Amino acid sequence: MKVIIDSAIPFIRGVVEPWAEVVYCSGSKINSEVVRDADALVVRTRTLCNRELLEGSRVRFIATATIGRDHIDEAYCQSAGIEVASAAGCNARGVLQWVSAALAHLLATDGKHPEECVLGVVGVGNVGSLVVKYAEEWGFRVMKCDPPRQAREGGDYTSIEDIAKHADIITLHTPLDATTHHLVNDKLLSMMQPDAVIINASRGGVVDNKAVTQSSHRYMFDVWEGEPQLDETVLHRAMLATPHIAGYSQQGKANATAMVINALARHFELPLTEWRPTDVTATTPKQISWNAMCATIEDYFSIEEESHTLKSSPEMFESLRNNYNYREEYF
Repeated sequence: MKVIIDSAIPFIRGVVEPWAEVVYCSGSKINSEVVRDADALVVRTRTLCNRELLEGSRVRFIATATIGRDHIDEAYCQSAGIEVASAAGCNARGVLQWVSAALAHLLATDGKHPEECVLGVVGVGNVGSLVVKYAEEWGFRVMKCDPPRQAREGGDYTSIEDIAKHADIITLHTPLDATTHHLVNDKLLSMMQPDAVIINASRGGVVDNKAVTQSSHRYMFDVWEGEPQLDETVLHRAMLATPHIAGYSQQGKANATAMVINALARHFELPLTEWRPTDVTATTPKQISWNAMCATIEDYFSIEEESHTLKSSPEMFESLRNNYNYREEYF
């Protein structure tokens, strides 16, 4: 058996080698020649897994060490008999803490308290549900939008148009698909309050770059249309800007690697279905007050410092992301 693995995935070297030939390769360099004689791929978002890459290969299994799957042509994979696995939910607390840092920075800048703000959470899945939970405990008035969940479960959800009209802050936690591409566009921006702020730690394509640069709204982005090449107008107008590292915690990365290894093991019947890295301590979820979070978040993650680094060297986006010093989750 031969497995191609993105060389930027942490904690994975040496794990599969006792049972397979393993080739490590930069995600952007995994091409049709590289995968032709491979049985499995373990990738990140930088590898577009479509007909062009896969046709004529013997690949029958793809695992992506990411929440998002928009880089995988699932219709083609299904037609070709290729199983696809992802790491949904792996880094939810890492993203929660990135959003928390962004909120702390914003409210400190504006001289506000949570009780004075309406927070609109768009996408209430693994990440969004955590944001809702902590934001409500901190005193934000929370509005939720998640049409698929509303259709399945009912509940206290509202439309994105209502959120646009009433929210002081909108934080995006949706996958990228046909229904969410350019979800934040000219029309939605025109509905928003003039001083409303957009936070995006989901996928770059959820926001229309052109529209946001032509509006007066402030925004804080971790993800970008066209990354790793950035529109520098969008970048420099951002209140905060980071290089797609919102979920880059030690625990999130350990979870992601464990999930793809476990899925690979199940598919190929390897004795690794319970494997996980031994040198990363799992997060113990706990409550934390708004004041305590604001007082401690910079000890674990300085979002302002990360933003300054990216704005100073946008051409280093991919390097900053690939060489990021994974932070520790602490709540």
